Amino acid sequence: MKEAGRATDRVASGVGLVVRRKRWLPPLLHPRAGRRMPPELTPEKVYWQATELREGVRGEGFRNLLQTIDQGPLHRDGQITPYFDGASAFAEMLAALAGAQHEILLEAYIISADATGQAFLAELTAAVERGVVVHVLADSFGSSRTRRDFWNLLRRGGSRFRLFHRPRYAPVSWLPILDHRKLLVIDRQLAFTGGMNVADEYRTGVAGEPAWRDTHVKMAGGIAWECAVLFGESWLASGGDPMRFGPHLTGTQKTAMDCLLLDSRPGRGVQEVYAAFAAIIGAARERLWITNAYFAPNRQILNCLKRAAQRGVDVRLLLPRQSDIPIIKAASRGYYSELMAAGVKVFEYLPAVLHAKTVVADAYLGVIGSTNFDFRSFAFNHECNVLSYDADLARALEEHFLLDIGQASRIEPGRWSGRPWWRKWLHRGARALAPVL
Repeated sequence: MKEAGRATDRVASGVGLVVRRKRWLPPLLHPRAGRRMPPELTPEKVYWQATELREGVRGEGFRNLLQTIDQGPLHRDGQITPYFDGASAFAEMLAALAGAQHEILLEAYIISADATGQAFLAELTAAVERGVVVHVLADSFGSSRTRRDFWNLLRRGGSRFRLFHRPRYAPVSWLPILDHRKLLVIDRQLAFTGGMNVADEYRTGVAGEPAWRDTHVKMAGGIAWECAVLFGESWLASGGDPMRFGPHLTGTQKTAMDCLLLDSRPGRGVQEVYAAFAAIIGAARERLWITNAYFAPNRQILNCLKRAAQRGVDVRLLLPRQSDIPIIKAASRGYYSELMAAGVKVFEYLPAVLHAKTVVADAYLGVIGSTNFDFRSFAFNHECNVLSYDADLARALEEHFLLDIGQASRIEPGRWSGRPWWRKWLHRGARALAPVL
C-alpha cells in the first residue's frame, strides 16, 4: 500500500475488505524512492513476459505483473468518469470546488490568469471564506506567463500557494525538473487528473483558435485519497510544510472498477512507469490505440511498439498535426518511417492542437494522464496517470479514439517516403535531439 505497512489492522465490512491505518504514521508512496528495479523487471524483459501471458491484459497474470512492477495499491472501489473536452471537464471541476467542505488541493503545470483561471480563483476564494483549507501549487516554468498580480490575488483570497521550482531532492547537475501533474482533489474523496491545465486553451480556445483536444477524468474512491498523498509529495518538494493524513478506509462496491495510480518523479517511479507501459504493450493481443501530444520515445518503448505490430496487434498512434512545440512535432515525425515499416498505423489530428495522453488496449485496459511518450515525461517530470481495468471506460476511450481518427489524416508510407529531402533531414535532426527536448 502507499502507506506505512506496519501497525495495520484489517476488518471485514459489508462491501469488502477495509484497511485502517494508524493516524500517526505518515503515508508512503510506492514505488518507493530509490528502489532498485530487479533485473527481471526491466522494460525489455517485462515486455517479453507480458507477451507470454495467456489472457493478455484481461488476465490475473497481467495484474500480478503490474503490481510487482508498481508496488502500489490496486483500488477496487474506483469510480471514473472521462471527459473529452475542456468545457465539460472544467464545468465538473468548478462544481466540485463549489461543493468542497474541508479541503481543496490544486496542482497544475499551468495556471493562467485568463477567464478559466479567474473562474477557479473565484471558487477558491469562496471556498476559503466558508472555511475550506485550500492548497494551490503551480509549476514556475509552466506558469511563467502568469503575472504576479494573479498569485497575489490568490494569496489574499486565503489560499496557501507555492510555485514549484527545482525540488530539494534534485542535484544541481540534473536537467530542469517540472511539475507536470494536473491534480484537483476535493476533501480527499473526489479527484481529477489527466492532460488539462487551468487555461482557456482547453475550454474555449484562444486567439480565434479552437479549443485544444484533451482528456481528463473524475475519480472517486480510495484512488482520490492516494491523489491527495501524491499532491503532498509535490507540495513538500516545493518547500511546503508536510501534510497530515488521517486513517484511510478502502472497500469494494458492486458498481466500482479496479484502478491503479501510475505516478512518477525523478528518483521515484521512473523505471516503474517505463516497465508498466512496456507490459501493457506486450500484453495487448488485438489492438493498442495510443493518443499522445508529444511523442519522442526512447529505443526500448519504440522497439516494444514495433514488435507488437509485427506480431499482429493493431497498433495505432494518434499524434498532433498542430502543436504548440514545433520541435517536438518534428522529432515525432522522425520516428514515422521506422514505425510504419513495422506495421504501426500513424495518424495526425487535424482540427485543433491535440494535447491528450491516453492508451487503450483490447477494449479492457485504459490509461489517462499527463505522461507523454518522451524523455522528459519519463525521466524529469512529476507525472500522474490512472490505469483502469474496466470494459465500459475502455469502450468510451475506443469510441472517442475512432471519432478522433475520423478527423485525422493517416500518414501513408509511400507518400511519406517521397517528402522533400530537407524535411527528412529536419525530422532526423529533431529526433536526434529528443533526449534533451
